[in-house]
This record gives sequence, structure tokens and C-alpha cells, in this order.
Amino acid sequence: MARAVFQSFEERADPAHGAARAAALRAELARQGLDGFVIPRTDEHQNEYVAPSSERLAWLTGFTGSWGLAIVLRDAAAIFVDGRYTVQVREQVDTAVFSPEHLIDNPPEAWLEKHLQAGQKLGYDPNLHTHDGVKRLERACAAAGASLVAVDRNPVDAIWSDRPATPMAAVALHPMQYAGEASASKLDRIRARLGELGDAALVITDPHAVAWTFNIRGGDVSHTPLPLGYAVVPREGRPSLFLAGAKLSNEVRAALEDMADVREPAELGKTLEGLGAAKAKVRFDQATAARRLVAALERAGGSPDVGACPVALMKAAKNAAEIEGSRAAHRRDGAAMANFLAWFAREAPKGGLTEISAVEALEGFRRDTGQLADVSFPSIAGAGPNSAIPHYRVTEKSNRPIEPGIFLIDSGAQYRDGTTDITRTVAVGEPTAEMKDRFTRVLKGHIAIDTAVFPKGTSGAQLDAFARRPLWDAGLDFDHGTGHGIGSYLSVHEGPQRLSKIGTTPLEPGMILSNEPGYYKGGAFGIRIENLILVQKREIPGAEREMYGFETLSFTPIDLALVEPALLTDAEIAWLNAYHARTREIIRPLVSGETAAWLEQATRPIGR
Repeated sequence: MARAVFQSFEERADPAHGAARAAALRAELARQGLDGFVIPRTDEHQNEYVAPSSERLAWLTGFTGSWGLAIVLRDAAAIFVDGRYTVQVREQVDTAVFSPEHLIDNPPEAWLEKHLQAGQKLGYDPNLHTHDGVKRLERACAAAGASLVAVDRNPVDAIWSDRPATPMAAVALHPMQYAGEASASKLDRIRARLGELGDAALVITDPHAVAWTFNIRGGDVSHTPLPLGYAVVPREGRPSLFLAGAKLSNEVRAALEDMADVREPAELGKTLEGLGAAKAKVRFDQATAARRLVAALERAGGSPDVGACPVALMKAAKNAAEIEGSRAAHRRDGAAMANFLAWFAREAPKGGLTEISAVEALEGFRRDTGQLADVSFPSIAGAGPNSAIPHYRVTEKSNRPIEPGIFLIDSGAQYRDGTTDITRTVAVGEPTAEMKDRFTRVLKGHIAIDTAVFPKGTSGAQLDAFARRPLWDAGLDFDHGTGHGIGSYLSVHEGPQRLSKIGTTPLEPGMILSNEPGYYKGGAFGIRIENLILVQKREIPGAEREMYGFETLSFTPIDLALVEPALLTDAEIAWLNAYHARTREIIRPLVSGETAAWLEQATRPIGR
């Protein structure tokens, strides 16, 4: 198969640099009169995927996970990660330099209270922390008798001599056939919401929200078509869009200037000063607005209203064009997945496949569609014990051969009409009774979510337990959420909707989420079954409340070799047979030859 184009298997982590770089950072901190510094794994917009120039945490420590935070003091240093990365962090970081800490068990604030000394100064970059995040750090410093100090220049940048350049990818217009709503209409909705909130303006700091509002896409970060920039939408008057001019062609600039004043990002400060001078009440997104921006308005006399960004819910509820685009993207992606799984079924028993060769093959089948713009995230392809690491990323160093046992592939694609994300777990050879039991319990949880019917106002937290009950019955569980939101040719992880214990946002028609319960036996095998689902209204005769349910968007066979029919109810067997019949109906016309023959067998009905 052809080599992957959109993802790399290079081992970027190198613990060997940790000691020298921590020492250089401490020297720079001393030069700036600081006793410590906080290094989050993020950028100025709190993005999950960041440009190479923002990978400060990885450069300093070697850790390459999608979330983490390090604190370096004069005589102590720690790196904080969540449950996804407790194994990975110890493999990638010099633990003699950076002590790995669990974000929940020993949060950064508690660690600071223990390790900071009275009178010390802890530095932070106000571009990389939210308003609420800074308040938490301030409380921790106050408890230790220390002070929190905003720096003008990030000390990591001062010692990072070969730091990559700031990205300047071209901005493209997102056509109406995919966007489904004109930017002018979206701006009217935003202004109406500002009126309800009593705010004079909204500062849009989330590039996803900027892209959605102005119907543009970009390429400043990997795997998500984001143009890094900002916008300010006043309740009255023209909005301002802050994008680097180097990213804009004459055609794109002209289109954007029809609806907004287009300015350089450095001019955002002046706009905030003007709003402050007018004593304006201005809305900031509590999830993505940097402390520097909120402070700029405060200093100028304005009143910051820090809360949920109104755009987030608007963007989450997809319109008719976005929904139809997602359906089309999933049909296309389902055919690519079928071609891959048919190929895998032929090749895996022969031996010789590796995690990397499987990832390359799948990307190749997606590229064969002729419409692949990117993968939506680096594929998680785990063989054997690697499948038990939920957010495993294969590298040339970790690459395992695919041998008898379990193989898990979690992947997705960016098509201009939709974003996909799907996980399948397949058996290589004869699975054990334990594997089949665990797989079937995960499947039961998946079916429970897919078939759930719930009243308007229900949140993801209320549904999350549906997916866990079959595992709980056996004394089992999984440590990640059951599902996350999905964007429309935007981020594969979109909020505020989610199926998880902390998913408090009510689900609304048009929201797309993942349905992905799992099970992980450390050092042995892991299982996850993931489809994307769409919230829809559900008509129930005699219902006294407005009811919702889900439409399944993903159509890829579920490995019957791992199913234990005796554990399924009659209704669950009927669901599985119906799902496979629908998969066969949708995908069969899109594939041919060996894939078609494989599909017939893979989607055959089962009984007891």
C-alpha cells in the first residue's frame, strides 16, 4: 500500500533532552526574576491540535499527548496528565526531572500549594491560560504565600532556538452547499443573542467559531481545517475579523470584506481598548479566551462577561445541509472502511502486517475516494496490548506486528462535506471466551445508547450510564467518556455536547456525537465500538413530552467473530441484524469484487 500522506509515525518524544532543557529554563527564569513557570499544552486559542510552534510542552518534556501541563520550580518539576496518558507520560518523559502526576488525584493547584514557598514568584504566559484558569493558579499561589506573575515573553520561547515559524496557511471560503447558512444570517443570530445577554459585543477567540461564523476554513493546525484568528461581533455595527493578511488571497479578502472589517491579529488589542473606553460589557468565551484579552478590556475600563460562547451551541446543532453532508461523508467513509476491513481479513492471517501498515492501508482506501482532505486525527491502531491504551499513537519505535488476538483501529476523515470518526475492534484468529464476553458487553452498551429515547432537556451525563450498565454488571468499566461532539468539516472533538459523566449540556436536534463505549485490560487487549449518531426528534404515540432519539450515521460491519449471542437479548440481536442489513444496503453499491463478497459474509444475520 502507498505510504500515509496525512500522518507521520516519527517518534517525536525524546526524554534525553528533558534535563538540559529544564536547566536552561530555570536559568531563564532566574534571569527574569521568577521562581517557577507553568507550561500548558495549548496555544492562544486553547486548541486540542496545535501548530508545531505551540508545542512547548512536547519540546520541553518530550510528552506528546493532546493534553498536559508542566510546572517547573527551582528545585522541583512535575507534569500533569489525565487517565488517558498515565502510561504514555512515563515512556516519553525523564521522570527523574519531571514527576508524573495524575490531574485528578493530585491537581496542579494542590501540588503548587505543597511545593511553592512564601515570597516566591510563579510565572505564566497570559496568552496561554484562560481567565478562570488564572484564578485557580492565583488561589494556589495565595495559599502558599507566593504570587502569580504574568510574563511579557514566554521563557520557553526564549530558550527554544529552533522554534518553528507561526503557521500561515491559506484561508478558503466554505461553500454554501456545505455550510447551509450564510454568514450574514449567522451574524444576525449572534447579535440577537447578545441582546438577550445584555452584552455590547462578543469576542470570538475559538477559531472553530470564527470558521463557522464567517464560513471559512484554513490549515494552520494539523487534521482540523482551522484558520487561526479572532473576531469581534458588536451588537450593532460591522464585525471585525482578525486574520493575518498573508493568509488571504484577493478573492477571499474581498468576500470577507463584504461582511466585516478585516484586520491583522495584532490590532485586536486596540479594538478591546476602544470597547473598554466606551465602558462596554463584552462577552468572552470562558473556554478559550486568553487572560491577556480579558485583562486588556478591564484595564481600559470595560466590563468582561466571561461565560459560554453563544456560537458554540449554534455551531453544535447542524443545519439540513450539514446533516446531509455528514450522511454523504459517512457513506463514502463506510465504503473505504469496508475496503480496508476486507483487505485486513485477507492479509492479517498471512502474517506480516504491522500497526503502521494497517494505518497506511486505511488512509490509502480513504484517499481512493478522491475526496479526502485530511485525516481527522492520527489513527489509533493498536495490536494486542497496545489496543488497551485508549489514546495510543503508533510510532516507528512502538510499531507492533499484528498477531493472533485483538486489533483495534480508531480513525476518521476530513471531507469537505463532513467529518468522520469510527472505531472497530476485530479478532485476528480465534478470540478467547473473555474477549468475546467483553466485546459483547461493550456492544450491549453501544446498542443501549443507539436505541435510547429521552425527553427534551436530557444531558449526555444522564445517558452515559446506559453504555456502562452491561460492564458494571460484571464489575467492569472504562475511564473515558462514552461520546464527544463532532464538527462539520471542523474538529473531530466538538463541544459543548458530550456523552459523559460531566456532559451537562442538554442534547438538541442536529447535534452529532460519537457513541464509543470500551473496555481495556491493561497489558492484554482493548475493545471499543464507535459510530457517530445524530440527535433527532422522535415521535411517540401518546407522548406527553417532546422526545428525542438518535439516527446512526456510521455504517461499517461489527465483527461477528467477537459476538457472544448468548449474552444478547432478542431485541439486541434484532438491532445488530438490522444494523448489518442497513450497512449492506448502503455500502454494497459502493464496493465491488472481493469487498462485496466479504461484506455479504460480514453482515450475515445471526441468531442464538
